[in-house]
Amino acid sequence: MAGFSSMVTLNVNGSSFDIEIDHRWTLLHVLRDELDLTGAKRGCDRGECGACTVLLEGKPICSCQMLAMQVGEREVTTVESLGDSSNLNPIQQAFLARDGGQCGFCTPGFLMSAKALLDSNPSPSEAEIRQGLVGNLCRCNAYGRIIESVQEAARLMAKS
Repeated sequence: MAGFSSMVTLNVNGSSFDIEIDHRWTLLHVLRDELDLTGAKRGCDRGECGACTVLLEGKPICSCQMLAMQVGEREVTTVESLGDSSNLNPIQQAFLARDGGQCGFCTPGFLMSAKALLDSNPSPSEAEIRQGLVGNLCRCNAYGRIIESVQEAARLMAKS
């Protein structure tokens, strides 16, 4: 059975993309398979692991749980917007320095959740960091290093 599709404009990382999307496609599918933004990972496909976390209007969401058609005009921010190897964001710098990235599969989701947290609370306590990262799972069990990474990112961002 063929699905319905529509032309939509998605606002991703400050750019507009006019794209025909099937009404059944998730935001994760569109980001990865149609726009080639592969930072968000397909993990559980149930919204339980956080590997697909992106920001929608600055708030973390599991992109595997939202249909692309639901996004509308709202701004989507992916890990690709943070920085690249020649110009790292302080959050990326901190994750590298504190080894918060272990195998790296969950890292993009943690980075985006950390960004949302630090944008709204530049000096979070450890308890606030833990709460801000709820919904992101690390299969390597690097939670201590991830928390240290977010604390370091807060320090780096306070200096700039």
